[in-house]
Amino acid sequence: MNKFMAMLKKNENEHPPPTKLLNLAEQLCRELESSTPSLEKLVEAMMECKNKRYFLTNIHVVRACVSVHIHKGQHDAACRLLEYCKAEEKEDLVQLWHEIHYQRLMEKHQTDVLTPLQKFRCRKRNPPPISLCPEGLKSRNYSEEVRQQLHRFAAEVTANPDKKQREELARDMNLQPTQVYNWFANYRRRQKS
Repeated sequence: MNKFMAMLKKNENEHPPPTKLLNLAEQLCRELESSTPSLEKLVEAMMECKNKRYFLTNIHVVRACVSVHIHKGQHDAACRLLEYCKAEEKEDLVQLWHEIHYQRLMEKHQTDVLTPLQKFRCRKRNPPPISLCPEGLKSRNYSEEVRQQLHRFAAEVTANPDKKQREELARDMNLQPTQVYNWFANYRRRQKS
């Protein structure tokens, strides 16, 4: 840690900082993951230097910064950091985004765990920003064409297809048989209500 601090001070005006310094930052972030006070000191040093944007290209550094912000209860700062960091691992960043919001919800409800439903609702209420998923969130809805075919089958053939029929439908529409099964189960539930 002292070696890193000395290197950081020595190279504070170099753009970009030496690769050796960036690699050491990653290594320390990994090693200090469970040591909160030391990690806080490390993150503080990196975030105060002029070169902080270079450090924020590394997912391990970003993860360390986010965990320090969460530990301090600074959820908004953690979210802003994710929005503007330049790490390539977008899926990891989206996961961190969700973790921040889960933590916020757990603190609000004074609990240590969330149910899958609470997590689902939390993700729906707090979608990640475009900067984290430039291609957009994966839609879980079927195309209009697929929905029309399923509705037609339910109306003209049966709303309760057997296994063979579900497998044929799945093959025809490029879906999994479980997706077809669930669609019909939900369809029947909607018809009842």
